[in-house]
Amino acid sequence: MKYFGTDGFRGRINEDLTLEHAIKTGEFLGAYFKETNESPRIVIGKDTRQSSYMLEYGLAAGIVSSGANAYLMHVTTTPSVSYITEKNGFDCGIMITASHNPYHDNGIKIINSNGDKMGDSFLSKVEDYIDGKISINKAEDPGSCIDYLSGRTEYINRLTGIPKNSFRGYKIGLDCANGASFAIARNVFSILGADIFITNNIPDGRNINVNCGSTAPDDFCRFVVDNKLDIGFAFDGDADRCIAVDEKGKIIDGDGIMYLLALSLKERNRLKKDTVVATVMSNIGLEKALSNHGINLIRTDVGDKYVSREMFANDYSIGGEQSGHIIIGDKAKTGDGILTALCVADVLVETKNVASALTSGLDIFPQKLENVRVSDKEKAMSDTALLAKLKECEGKMAGKGRILLRPSGTEPLIRIMVEAQSLDECDEVIDMLKPLVK
Repeated sequence: MKYFGTDGFRGRINEDLTLEHAIKTGEFLGAYFKETNESPRIVIGKDTRQSSYMLEYGLAAGIVSSGANAYLMHVTTTPSVSYITEKNGFDCGIMITASHNPYHDNGIKIINSNGDKMGDSFLSKVEDYIDGKISINKAEDPGSCIDYLSGRTEYINRLTGIPKNSFRGYKIGLDCANGASFAIARNVFSILGADIFITNNIPDGRNINVNCGSTAPDDFCRFVVDNKLDIGFAFDGDADRCIAVDEKGKIIDGDGIMYLLALSLKERNRLKKDTVVATVMSNIGLEKALSNHGINLIRTDVGDKYVSREMFANDYSIGGEQSGHIIIGDKAKTGDGILTALCVADVLVETKNVASALTSGLDIFPQKLENVRVSDKEKAMSDTALLAKLKECEGKMAGKGRILLRPSGTEPLIRIMVEAQSLDECDEVIDMLKPLVK
């Protein structure tokens, strides 16, 4: 794909991603759905980046000019657009976001009518239109642009109906990363009765993800401890990810969240096939801890789309990534940070435990990741000396650690990830492999 990668069309604004790209994407979508629907409906959401407004208006202009109707949810989360697209029968949805990237980047995610990421074959057609390789039918009459804040309200109402318990009496922290969750998270947790302590909820267009949120939680960990909170939740820019922080200020990442939710489901006989789906990046400690409770771990390639594909093809209950992108199969088709936070808080209330007790039995192995720049990724990954040394190291670590050697999908890098019983052991293995990769 030239423009659309694993997580949409993403890049630096006005360089990699321009207003023209947005207009043309909107034109194509409007014209494409006009062919089979006399009055197509496309819903658009955006995060808080300064450039999101420009892209929103460009997409809407393109859609309307093609005779379709654009429904604007304004600042909202990626999972809310996914939910509303499917539930209210939109032809497709669009989310304007670059997720956890800095403000000067932005992106366009296209969501199909089932609430899933749009497939590559369709996105190839969008790219062909952007590059002038195909044409579209011009509309005789333009469509309409409709304010659709009611969609966001509908999503909030849906979220508040998910927990089984009231959160009254619990002090809960929220780090909104100055992103899309600032308009939703406080309302949801307040309706459920929690005593809310919120931070990084004053977006200015340029401070999204800056030293805050799920990718930079150090200050939030101190915030949770200083305010004597029961638990805290940190989201990324578009709120499809969440990490938790316990009452001691310790991070509960995606692995920890999958662990505690899987145990809760198993206790209620609701963990389908006693299986959790994670990626190859999830810690070996998660695999061992789940095994101790009779739960299998299936690993996929890196990327939530691979987790989702495995889950729904085989009817599993839960899956996700170490980064906090968690998919709860009976409640959503995509990762949803606020939904994840609600489910974790519900377990906390249900068990009447402190947050730190929820991950009891999960011992995370020390992990080290080294990126090595190469001129030829394929050549490096097939080098016989490197593969022989890798096999030797894996043999020595059998049952006591894990090595993952993989090429970056976007950069000329080979990533060496090692998990062992100490950081010194991790360094030792990396030092043996790194020269051979180079």
